[in-house]
Amino acid sequence: MSAAKLATSGRLPLPARYRAFFLVLLALVTTIPALGLVFTAGGKAEAHGTPMKPGSRTFLCWQDGLTDTGEIKPVNPACAAAAQESGTTPFYNWFSVLRSDGAGRTRGFVPDGELCSGGNTNFTGFNQPRDDWPLTHLTAGATVDFSYNAWAAHPGWFYVYITKDGFDPTQPITWNDMEEQPFLSVDHPPLNGSPGTVEANYSWTGALPEGKDGRHIIYMVWQRSDSQETFYSCSDVVFDGGNGEVTGIKDPGNPPTEPPPGDCSATRRTTGSWSGGYQSEVTVTNTGDVPMLGWMVDWTLPDGQAIDSLWSGTMTVQGQEVMVHNAGWNGALDPGESTTFGYVVSGSGGDPATDLTCQVG
Repeated sequence: MSAAKLATSGRLPLPARYRAFFLVLLALVTTIPALGLVFTAGGKAEAHGTPMKPGSRTFLCWQDGLTDTGEIKPVNPACAAAAQESGTTPFYNWFSVLRSDGAGRTRGFVPDGELCSGGNTNFTGFNQPRDDWPLTHLTAGATVDFSYNAWAAHPGWFYVYITKDGFDPTQPITWNDMEEQPFLSVDHPPLNGSPGTVEANYSWTGALPEGKDGRHIIYMVWQRSDSQETFYSCSDVVFDGGNGEVTGIKDPGNPPTEPPPGDCSATRRTTGSWSGGYQSEVTVTNTGDVPMLGWMVDWTLPDGQAIDSLWSGTMTVQGQEVMVHNAGWNGALDPGESTTFGYVVSGSGGDPATDLTCQVG
Protein backbone atom coordinates (compact mmCIF):
# COMPACT_ATOMS: atom_id res chain seq x y z
CA MET A 1 0.00 0.00 0.00
CA SER A 2 1.38 3.43 -0.91
CA ALA A 3 2.08 6.04 1.77
CA ALA A 4 -0.63 8.28 0.35
CA LYS A 5 -3.23 5.50 0.45
CA LEU A 6 -2.20 4.51 3.97
CA ALA A 7 -2.49 8.08 5.20
CA THR A 8 -6.08 8.29 4.00
CA SER A 9 -7.15 4.75 4.89
CA GLY A 10 -8.16 5.64 8.44
CA ARG A 11 -5.66 3.23 10.02
CA LEU A 12 -2.53 4.53 11.73
CA PRO A 13 0.88 3.21 10.62
CA LEU A 14 2.94 1.16 13.09
CA PRO A 15 6.70 1.15 13.80
CA ALA A 16 8.33 -1.89 12.20
CA ARG A 17 9.53 -3.51 15.44
CA TYR A 18 5.95 -3.92 16.66
CA ARG A 19 4.41 -4.84 13.33
CA ALA A 20 4.24 -8.62 13.64
CA PHE A 21 2.89 -8.53 17.19
CA PHE A 22 0.20 -6.01 16.41
CA LEU A 23 -0.88 -7.79 13.25
CA VAL A 24 -1.49 -10.95 15.22
CA LEU A 25 -3.19 -9.07 18.03
CA LEU A 26 -5.55 -7.02 15.89
CA ALA A 27 -5.67 -8.95 12.60
CA LEU A 28 -4.83 -5.78 10.69
CA VAL A 29 -3.51 -5.47 7.16
CA THR A 30 0.16 -4.90 6.31
CA THR A 31 1.47 -1.52 7.48
CA ILE A 32 4.48 0.71 7.06
CA PRO A 33 6.52 2.86 9.51
CA ALA A 34 4.83 5.99 10.79
CA LEU A 35 4.61 9.00 8.51
CA GLY A 36 5.81 12.44 9.51
CA LEU A 37 8.50 13.23 12.05
CA VAL A 38 9.05 10.17 14.24
CA PHE A 39 10.43 10.29 17.77
CA THR A 40 11.66 7.01 19.30
CA ALA A 41 12.46 6.80 23.00
CA GLY A 42 13.67 3.93 25.14
CA GLY A 43 11.62 2.31 27.87
CA LYS A 44 7.94 1.47 28.11
CA ALA A 45 5.42 4.24 27.62
CA GLU A 46 2.57 4.38 30.09
CA ALA A 47 -0.60 6.25 29.22
CA HIS A 48 -4.29 6.60 29.81
CA GLY A 49 -4.93 10.28 29.57
CA THR A 50 -5.13 13.31 27.34
CA PRO A 51 -2.89 16.14 26.13
CA MET A 52 -1.93 18.75 28.72
CA LYS A 53 0.31 20.78 26.36
CA PRO A 54 -1.45 21.90 24.29
CA GLY A 55 -4.38 21.13 26.57
CA SER A 56 -7.31 19.16 25.20
CA ARG A 57 -10.90 20.35 25.55
CA THR A 58 -11.66 17.83 28.30
CA PHE A 59 -8.51 18.66 30.30
CA LEU A 60 -8.86 22.44 30.13
CA CYS A 61 -12.61 22.31 30.78
CA TRP A 62 -11.94 20.17 33.86
CA GLN A 63 -9.46 22.82 35.03
CA ASP A 64 -11.98 25.55 34.30
CA GLY A 65 -14.90 23.82 36.00
CA LEU A 66 -13.40 22.24 39.11
CA THR A 67 -14.30 24.11 42.30
CA ASP A 68 -12.68 24.03 45.74
CA THR A 69 -15.46 21.70 46.89
CA GLY A 70 -14.80 19.22 44.06
CA GLU A 71 -17.91 20.15 42.10
CA ILE A 72 -17.86 20.97 38.40
CA LYS A 73 -19.15 24.46 37.56
CA PRO A 74 -17.59 25.62 34.29
CA VAL A 75 -17.01 29.32 33.73
CA ASN A 76 -15.94 29.08 30.09
CA PRO A 77 -19.14 29.23 27.97
CA ALA A 78 -18.13 26.34 25.67
CA CYS A 79 -17.27 24.14 28.66
CA ALA A 80 -20.59 25.09 30.27
CA ALA A 81 -22.39 24.10 27.06
CA ALA A 82 -20.58 20.75 27.05
CA ALA A 83 -21.74 20.16 30.63
CA GLN A 84 -25.30 21.05 29.70
CA GLU A 85 -25.28 18.48 26.89
CA SER A 86 -23.26 15.63 28.45
CA GLY A 87 -23.45 16.29 32.19
CA THR A 88 -20.47 16.76 34.49
CA THR A 89 -19.32 13.12 34.72
CA PRO A 90 -17.10 13.46 31.58
CA PHE A 91 -15.27 16.35 33.27
CA TYR A 92 -14.13 14.09 36.10
CA ASN A 93 -13.13 11.53 33.46
CA TRP A 94 -11.18 13.94 31.26
CA PHE A 95 -8.59 11.19 30.55
CA SER A 96 -11.10 8.69 29.08
CA VAL A 97 -11.97 9.93 25.58
CA LEU A 98 -11.36 6.50 24.09
CA ARG A 99 -12.72 3.73 21.93
CA SER A 100 -11.99 0.23 23.18
CA ASP A 101 -12.45 -1.05 19.61
CA GLY A 102 -10.47 1.74 17.95
CA ALA A 103 -7.49 -0.32 16.75
CA GLY A 104 -5.81 2.91 15.64
CA ARG A 105 -8.57 3.74 13.15
CA THR A 106 -9.38 7.33 12.24
CA ARG A 107 -11.08 8.21 8.94
CA GLY A 108 -14.11 6.07 8.26
CA PHE A 109 -14.27 4.98 11.89
CA VAL A 110 -14.71 8.17 13.91
CA PRO A 111 -17.67 9.96 12.29
CA ASP A 112 -17.42 13.47 10.92
CA GLY A 113 -18.61 15.97 13.50
CA GLU A 114 -17.54 13.62 16.32
CA LEU A 115 -13.76 13.87 16.15
CA CYS A 116 -13.37 15.54 19.55
CA SER A 117 -15.33 12.77 21.29
CA GLY A 118 -13.73 10.04 19.22
CA GLY A 119 -17.26 8.82 18.58
CA ASN A 120 -17.59 8.08 22.32
CA THR A 121 -21.17 8.97 23.25
CA ASN A 122 -20.15 9.99 26.79
CA PHE A 123 -18.31 13.04 25.41
CA THR A 124 -20.61 14.39 22.68
CA GLY A 125 -20.79 17.81 24.36
CA PHE A 126 -17.15 18.39 23.42
CA ASN A 127 -17.94 18.13 19.69
CA GLN A 128 -19.83 21.43 19.66
CA PRO A 129 -18.61 23.80 16.90
CA ARG A 130 -17.75 27.01 18.75
CA ASP A 131 -15.02 29.65 18.77
CA ASP A 132 -14.93 30.12 22.56
CA TRP A 133 -13.28 26.89 23.76
CA PRO A 134 -10.19 27.32 26.01
CA LEU A 135 -7.34 28.31 23.73
CA THR A 136 -3.56 27.72 23.63
CA HIS A 137 -1.48 30.41 21.90
CA LEU A 138 1.38 29.16 19.68
CA THR A 139 3.87 30.24 17.03
CA ALA A 140 3.95 28.44 13.67
CA GLY A 141 7.18 26.54 13.06
CA ALA A 142 8.31 26.85 16.68
CA THR A 143 9.85 23.92 18.53
CA VAL A 144 7.71 23.24 21.59
CA ASP A 145 7.33 20.77 24.44
CA PHE A 146 4.35 18.44 24.20
CA SER A 147 2.95 16.85 27.36
CA TYR A 148 0.41 14.03 27.57
CA ASN A 149 -1.08 13.01 30.90
CA ALA A 150 -0.37 9.41 31.94
CA TRP A 151 -3.24 8.37 34.16
CA ALA A 152 -2.68 4.61 33.77
CA ALA A 153 -0.15 2.18 32.35
CA HIS A 154 -0.18 1.04 28.72
CA PRO A 155 2.44 1.11 25.92
CA GLY A 156 1.62 2.99 22.73
CA TRP A 157 2.25 5.51 19.97
CA PHE A 158 1.10 9.11 19.52
CA TYR A 159 0.07 10.68 16.20
CA VAL A 160 -0.36 14.46 16.07
CA TYR A 161 -2.47 16.01 13.29
CA ILE A 162 -3.53 19.58 12.53
CA THR A 163 -6.36 21.20 10.62
CA LYS A 164 -5.89 22.54 7.11
CA ASP A 165 -5.55 26.24 6.35
CA GLY A 166 -8.89 28.03 6.43
CA PHE A 167 -10.31 25.93 9.27
CA ASP A 168 -13.52 27.41 10.69
CA PRO A 169 -14.08 26.53 14.38
CA THR A 170 -17.76 27.46 14.14
CA GLN A 171 -18.43 24.54 11.79
CA PRO A 172 -18.51 20.82 12.73
CA ILE A 173 -15.03 19.29 12.46
CA THR A 174 -14.74 16.71 9.68
CA TRP A 175 -11.88 14.56 8.44
CA ASN A 176 -11.70 16.76 5.35
CA ASP A 177 -10.72 19.59 7.72
CA MET A 178 -7.64 17.64 8.88
CA GLU A 179 -4.28 17.35 7.15
CA GLU A 180 -4.02 13.78 5.86
CA GLN A 181 -0.73 12.95 7.55
CA PRO A 182 0.37 13.56 11.15
CA PHE A 183 3.03 16.25 11.49
CA LEU A 184 4.50 14.35 14.45
CA SER A 185 4.59 10.64 15.28
CA VAL A 186 5.98 9.60 18.66
CA ASP A 187 7.08 6.04 19.37
CA HIS A 188 6.62 4.85 22.99
CA PRO A 189 7.97 7.91 24.83
CA PRO A 190 9.16 7.50 28.46
CA LEU A 191 6.98 8.20 31.46
CA ASN A 192 7.60 11.06 33.89
CA GLY A 193 6.09 10.69 37.36
CA SER A 194 3.70 8.13 38.80
CA PRO A 195 0.55 7.05 36.91
CA GLY A 196 -2.73 7.84 38.60
CA THR A 197 -1.85 11.50 39.21
CA VAL A 198 -2.49 14.71 37.32
CA GLU A 199 1.25 15.39 37.22
CA ALA A 200 2.23 12.08 35.56
CA ASN A 201 3.01 12.56 31.89
CA TYR A 202 5.19 11.80 28.96
CA SER A 203 6.88 14.67 27.26
CA TRP A 204 8.54 15.11 23.90
CA THR A 205 9.82 18.03 21.84
CA GLY A 206 8.77 18.69 18.27
CA ALA A 207 8.35 21.39 15.66
CA LEU A 208 4.93 22.86 14.90
CA PRO A 209 3.96 23.14 11.21
CA GLU A 210 5.25 26.15 9.31
CA GLY A 211 2.96 28.73 7.76
CA LYS A 212 -0.04 28.28 10.04
CA ASP A 213 -2.03 31.31 11.10
CA GLY A 214 -5.13 31.92 13.20
CA ARG A 215 -7.38 29.26 14.74
CA HIS A 216 -6.68 25.54 14.36
CA ILE A 217 -7.24 22.17 16.03
CA ILE A 218 -4.31 19.99 17.03
CA TYR A 219 -5.77 16.48 16.93
CA MET A 220 -3.93 13.78 18.83
CA VAL A 221 -4.49 10.03 18.51
CA TRP A 222 -2.94 7.72 21.09
CA GLN A 223 -2.89 4.08 20.06
CA ARG A 224 -2.09 1.30 22.51
CA SER A 225 0.28 -1.36 21.20
CA ASP A 226 -1.07 -4.06 23.53
CA SER A 227 -4.79 -3.82 22.69
CA GLN A 228 -7.24 -2.16 20.31
CA GLU A 229 -7.95 0.73 22.72
CA THR A 230 -7.36 4.12 21.08
CA PHE A 231 -7.66 7.65 22.50
CA TYR A 232 -8.71 10.80 20.62
CA SER A 233 -8.52 14.50 21.56
CA CYS A 234 -8.98 18.03 20.26
CA SER A 235 -6.75 20.87 21.43
CA ASP A 236 -7.91 24.33 20.34
CA VAL A 237 -4.95 26.53 19.38
CA VAL A 238 -4.29 29.88 17.75
CA PHE A 239 -1.11 30.71 15.87
CA ASP A 240 -0.54 34.31 16.91
CA GLY A 241 3.08 34.36 18.07
CA GLY A 242 2.29 32.86 21.47
CA ASN A 243 4.46 30.59 23.61
CA GLY A 244 1.89 28.19 25.04
CA GLU A 245 -0.20 30.64 27.03
CA VAL A 246 -3.75 29.44 27.80
CA THR A 247 -6.76 31.75 27.72
CA GLY A 248 -10.44 31.12 28.25
CA ILE A 249 -10.28 29.32 31.61
CA LYS A 250 -10.76 30.87 35.01
CA ASP A 251 -7.25 30.32 36.42
CA PRO A 252 -4.76 29.17 33.75
CA GLY A 253 -1.76 29.84 35.98
CA ASN A 254 -2.87 27.45 38.71
CA PRO A 255 -4.19 24.17 37.28
CA PRO A 256 -5.97 22.02 39.87
CA THR A 257 -4.27 18.99 41.34
CA GLU A 258 -6.90 18.14 43.96
CA PRO A 259 -9.22 16.43 44.31
CA PRO A 260 -8.08 13.57 42.07
CA PRO A 261 -10.55 12.51 39.36
CA GLY A 262 -11.69 9.45 41.31
CA ASP A 263 -10.77 6.22 43.02
CA CYS A 264 -11.80 2.59 42.96
CA SER A 265 -11.14 -0.69 44.75
CA ALA A 266 -11.07 -4.32 43.62
CA THR A 267 -11.64 -7.40 45.79
CA ARG A 268 -11.52 -11.04 44.72
CA ARG A 269 -13.20 -14.21 45.91
CA THR A 270 -12.82 -17.82 44.77
CA THR A 271 -16.10 -19.19 43.41
CA GLY A 272 -14.84 -22.67 42.52
CA SER A 273 -11.68 -24.77 42.53
CA TRP A 274 -10.51 -28.17 41.25
CA SER A 275 -7.29 -30.04 40.61
CA GLY A 276 -5.37 -27.87 38.16
CA GLY A 277 -7.52 -24.77 38.22
CA TYR A 278 -10.01 -22.41 39.83
CA GLN A 279 -12.64 -19.76 39.11
CA SER A 280 -12.69 -16.28 40.68
CA GLU A 281 -14.94 -13.23 40.77
CA VAL A 282 -13.66 -9.67 41.20
CA THR A 283 -15.85 -6.87 42.58
CA VAL A 284 -14.95 -3.36 41.45
CA THR A 285 -16.31 -0.48 43.54
CA ASN A 286 -16.21 3.26 42.95
CA THR A 287 -14.72 4.40 46.27
CA GLY A 288 -14.30 8.01 45.16
CA ASP A 289 -16.58 10.99 45.49
CA VAL A 290 -17.28 11.48 41.78
CA PRO A 291 -18.82 9.31 39.02
CA MET A 292 -16.48 7.39 36.76
CA LEU A 293 -16.85 6.12 33.21
CA GLY A 294 -14.36 3.25 33.30
CA TRP A 295 -11.97 1.19 35.42
CA MET A 296 -8.91 -1.06 35.16
CA VAL A 297 -7.77 -3.86 37.47
CA ASP A 298 -4.34 -5.47 37.29
CA TRP A 299 -2.46 -8.19 39.15
CA THR A 300 0.32 -10.75 38.67
CA LEU A 301 -0.46 -14.44 38.19
CA PRO A 302 1.94 -16.99 39.74
CA ASP A 303 4.26 -18.77 37.35
CA GLY A 304 2.58 -21.77 35.80
CA GLN A 305 -0.90 -20.26 35.84
CA ALA A 306 -2.82 -18.83 32.87
CA ILE A 307 -6.28 -17.35 32.38
CA ASP A 308 -8.38 -19.59 30.14
CA SER A 309 -11.48 -17.39 29.94
CA LEU A 310 -12.78 -14.06 31.28
CA TRP A 311 -16.20 -12.40 31.16
CA SER A 312 -17.68 -8.95 31.86
CA GLY A 313 -14.36 -7.28 31.01
CA THR A 314 -11.61 -7.07 28.39
CA MET A 315 -8.20 -8.53 29.19
CA THR A 316 -4.60 -7.76 28.24
CA VAL A 317 -1.86 -10.21 29.28
CA GLN A 318 1.90 -9.63 29.14
CA GLY A 319 3.70 -12.62 30.59
CA GLN A 320 2.16 -13.11 34.03
CA GLU A 321 0.92 -9.51 34.24
CA VAL A 322 -2.87 -9.26 33.79
CA MET A 323 -4.86 -6.08 33.13
CA VAL A 324 -8.65 -6.09 32.86
CA HIS A 325 -10.68 -3.13 31.56
CA ASN A 326 -14.40 -2.76 32.01
CA ALA A 327 -16.71 -4.06 29.32
CA GLY A 328 -18.73 -1.54 27.33
CA TRP A 329 -21.70 -1.83 29.66
CA ASN A 330 -20.22 -1.91 33.20
CA GLY A 331 -17.66 0.92 33.28
CA ALA A 332 -19.90 3.75 34.47
CA LEU A 333 -20.17 3.63 38.26
CA ASP A 334 -21.54 6.26 40.61
CA PRO A 335 -19.82 6.74 44.00
CA GLY A 336 -20.40 3.62 46.09
CA GLU A 337 -21.65 1.56 43.14
CA SER A 338 -20.07 -1.81 42.26
CA THR A 339 -19.83 -4.28 39.38
CA THR A 340 -18.13 -7.65 38.87
CA PHE A 341 -16.11 -9.63 36.36
CA GLY A 342 -15.03 -13.26 36.49
CA TYR A 343 -12.37 -15.56 35.08
CA VAL A 344 -11.13 -19.14 35.00
CA VAL A 345 -7.46 -20.05 35.58
CA SER A 346 -5.61 -23.22 34.71
CA GLY A 347 -2.48 -24.27 36.61
CA SER A 348 -1.44 -25.49 40.02
CA GLY A 349 -1.31 -23.57 43.28
CA GLY A 350 -4.88 -22.43 43.68
CA ASP A 351 -6.14 -18.85 43.90
CA PRO A 352 -3.21 -16.79 45.21
CA ALA A 353 -3.52 -14.01 47.79
CA THR A 354 -1.98 -11.43 45.44
CA ASP A 355 -3.01 -7.80 45.64
CA LEU A 356 -5.28 -6.29 43.02
CA THR A 357 -4.72 -2.72 41.84
CA CYS A 358 -7.72 -0.71 40.63
CA GLN A 359 -7.47 2.52 38.65
CA VAL A 360 -10.11 4.80 37.21
CA GLY A 361 -9.92 5.15 33.47
